[in-house]
Amino acid sequence: MRVVLATWGSRGDVEPLAGLAARLLAKGVDAVVCAPPDDEFVALLARAGAQLVPLGPTVQSIVKRSPPPTAEDAFALARQLVAARFETLPMVAADGCDAIVAAGLMPAGVRDVAEQLDVPYVLACFHILGLPSQGFAPGHRPGTPSPPGETDKRVLWRQDAQRVNDLYRAPLNSLRATIGLPPVENVRDHVLTDRPWLAADVLLCPSAGLTDLEVIQTGSWVLPDDRPLPDTLERFLRAGEPPVYIGFGSMATRPVQDAARAAIQASRAHGRRVLIASGWAGLTASDVHQDGLVIGEVNQQALFARVSVVIHHGGAGTTSTAAHAGVPQVVVPLIADQPYWAGRVTALGIGAAVAGPVPAAGSLEGALAIALAPETAARAREIAAAIPTDGASIAADLLIKRIKARRAGHV
Repeated sequence: MRVVLATWGSRGDVEPLAGLAARLLAKGVDAVVCAPPDDEFVALLARAGAQLVPLGPTVQSIVKRSPPPTAEDAFALARQLVAARFETLPMVAADGCDAIVAAGLMPAGVRDVAEQLDVPYVLACFHILGLPSQGFAPGHRPGTPSPPGETDKRVLWRQDAQRVNDLYRAPLNSLRATIGLPPVENVRDHVLTDRPWLAADVLLCPSAGLTDLEVIQTGSWVLPDDRPLPDTLERFLRAGEPPVYIGFGSMATRPVQDAARAAIQASRAHGRRVLIASGWAGLTASDVHQDGLVIGEVNQQALFARVSVVIHHGGAGTTSTAAHAGVPQVVVPLIADQPYWAGRVTALGIGAAVAGPVPAAGSLEGALAIALAPETAARAREIAAAIPTDGASIAADLLIKRIKARRAGHV
């Protein structure tokens, strides 16, 4: 068996596919990952034991562009990514392909290649924000007036479909025509399918009754990490009480630097040492003295179990890793799905959230006080114990079962 996994986006869009690839490989399935060729992702896929085939430009070349990307740039990137999928995926599949899994930034073009090759296609998402809802609250009876404000959700959903069509429909249908496929009217729904997979934990990201689609929720796809922590970091951790971790992952905007400084100030107000992850924003030691340390890319699974609080941007990956480690969180959401994860952390009682992009130190101090409270730490450990860790294995088994059924003529 051979499965092709395709994604484009930040680390949170790539690492779950690395986790799935690792499980497929462990089960004897050849897994190839088509992903952006950033050095960080090359190393990540090498650790998973999977082949990385470059797909599209590096992500850092886009997010670190100066001046920042414009609306024109977004249309150009959409065209570039659709073309890259039509060009790259058939070449990868030429060596054999039994299924294609798509994830990341609106993967228009992946289902179309799968259709051309006549192989199963799966769309995987990592949260429910991009999934359709009729806009009714849970328990609402069809045919009765919708609650105040609920109709707006349907309007926003139609607007989102139009936004995706504006970006992707012309280049997608142009390339579909070259391989003899009819045009697609609604690109977003075409990409999602009626049965998308949700690679997120039920406790962190419940989906029941919140979307109109038949979601298959597997749990998060985690790539196990057994790398030892660097000696310098080990010495720092052993030299005092567990520090506050501050990191904003793949966020590379200027407000990240200001948010990090506010987080450092808030941590010091609580008498806590700080551990700064440089990330894509390139945070440095300029604001860290004897009470702190700046680190690069390390094993977060091991590290988070040894810090007191994780202050971060609310990416799906960081939120999940911290939740699995049983460590309280403070979320400073900036874009996209990050406000959703901030709300889930707060609702579960495993931390607090503050308004971004640059929170006041005072608001961060209050949020950090909540996260440092003994009851929050106890709740974080309780939630961690209740989160399954076999999501990638479940997804791999589902893929294998689907491939076998198709070969047997049952699909």
